[in-house]
Amino acid sequence: MKTKSAIEPGEVCDSEWCEIRRSPIHGRGLYATKDIPNEEYVIQYVGEKIDKDESNIRGWEQIEWAQKTGDAAVYIFTLDDDWDIDGSGPENAARLINHSCAPNCEAYIVDNEETGEGEIWICSIRKIKKGEELFFNYGFDLESYEDHPCYCGAENCVGYIAGEDYWEELAELEAAPEK
Repeated sequence: MKTKSAIEPGEVCDSEWCEIRRSPIHGRGLYATKDIPNEEYVIQYVGEKIDKDESNIRGWEQIEWAQKTGDAAVYIFTLDDDWDIDGSGPENAARLINHSCAPNCEAYIVDNEETGEGEIWICSIRKIKKGEELFFNYGFDLESYEDHPCYCGAENCVGYIAGEDYWEELAELEAAPEK
């Protein structure tokens, strides 16, 4: 029996540090192809730079599509107060990094010295062993947290995809008696 490839047509992963594979967490993910040192720039989050109005339109369109198909929802990443990156294209393998409550990577906004433009980079926050899946905390707020269950399986998993800054409030919400 032939298994479906983890890489979709037109999809590339141009990082020397990782590759696309099936993930037990959600669909596909990125995995270290060799040991990654702490504080290493692993992969850039790339895509079309769009303003906030366009981001809002595309975000809702992506959510509607996800609800119909079961695909992952939104690949729009905040760049700054005025701009976002729509990373939904197959050239953006970084979009496949799954959430974890115990991440081994973080997303950083850095200025490109040549262009002066901001870029989004996924960087390791500890040593990552070859074969290990890459994760970062998506940092979602609690607005619709119940729509975003977490399946990371980490020892400290809070049950929902939420930024660590919200964990205490999330615990209070979950402990409150039903109204």
